[in-house]
Amino acid sequence: MSDMNAKHVIEALRSGIPSRLTGRYFSESRPAIIKRMKNALDDLSAGGKSGGMIIRGKYGEGKTHLLNTVFNLAQERNMVVSMISLSKETPFDKLHEVYGKLMANTYLPQREQPGFLHEMEGRLNDSKFVSELSLFASTELECNKLYYLLKTLIREDEEEQKDRLEADLMGDFLLSSELKREYRRLYKEPAKFNENFAKTKHIMDYYHFMSRLFELLGYQGWVILVDEAELIGRFSKKARLRSYESMAELLMPKDTLCSVFTLFAFTASYIEDVIETKHDYENLAELYPGNEEPIKSVLNQIVKSQQLVPLSKSEIHAVIDRIIDFHRQAYDWDVEINRDEIVTKAEKSGALLRTKLRTAIELLDQLYQYGDVQGIQIDELSKETYTEEEIPDLIMEVMEN
Repeated sequence: MSDMNAKHVIEALRSGIPSRLTGRYFSESRPAIIKRMKNALDDLSAGGKSGGMIIRGKYGEGKTHLLNTVFNLAQERNMVVSMISLSKETPFDKLHEVYGKLMANTYLPQREQPGFLHEMEGRLNDSKFVSELSLFASTELECNKLYYLLKTLIREDEEEQKDRLEADLMGDFLLSSELKREYRRLYKEPAKFNENFAKTKHIMDYYHFMSRLFELLGYQGWVILVDEAELIGRFSKKARLRSYESMAELLMPKDTLCSVFTLFAFTASYIEDVIETKHDYENLAELYPGNEEPIKSVLNQIVKSQQLVPLSKSEIHAVIDRIIDFHRQAYDWDVEINRDEIVTKAEKSGALLRTKLRTAIELLDQLYQYGDVQGIQIDELSKETYTEEEIPDLIMEVMEN
């Protein structure tokens, strides 16, 4: 690993903001759930059915870090990855709005920047590729709008119009009348939609189309990572149920969703705070009487989902020990330090894993800059100890310096 990457890792951990790079270099913690993720991706790569998984975890205990680890595992397997966090601008009860956010955050393997349209453009002269994608769009989707969009894009000769067609694939949807008009201009015949396209009704056509596109481009699958899914709990009861219905489209999809794995990350308390307190099962029976599936299955999956347990003491020690090595590499300092003292003080700094790691880095910063901090000295072991109550004052002093 380069010194620049080491510095990026330290800066990301110091800020408390997970990154893809930290996910790459700290994937050995929680081996059981990582193995489960690897198996799911391997099954998908081998031609397994599309589906997904739900995890839960406490704030600051590594949910986003795990998603970043899965991001890297997927890309190592030549998979396309889309990663989003739910928010007011990305409400999961409106899959047509989520779609645009996903497309803007879709990464091809080994690419640092999002984007995939250039790959598709490079294949539009490949007759076999176009034929297979056109066949899928005309026969496997609910509405055949995307079939006509693809045909129009192939023949489009005006750059501005071409950009507009590609924008549609990115979630800025064309009016049907606009597409029909452009198709007629190019082909001298009308486009015959089998039904009027409505983005709220037919949005899953786009998800299915993209999954087939990525497959035909030669990738081993499409991984969708959804962070902060607990924000669904802030919606009204109707919007929450619609969100669960949207989740079902990805967790229990139709066969035409090709090689897609979706992972949702919820807070650990979601079951108690939302499903039980806001009576989601009762609301489901009230609003969907006799037609409770597949929403009920999604609620059951959340209830039964695996929760991230706090790292063991030995696992925390291993992570902090590695941080020490990263810090020394990042700032090119090679002196003996008392690793056990760093680990001990970091471990006492708070309950959250994120806090422990940031404290370790802050202590290392002080050692790097001044040679000692609160009794820890380079080449000298400290005899002084601190109570748990004194640690917050230590952290504040380090941060102020």
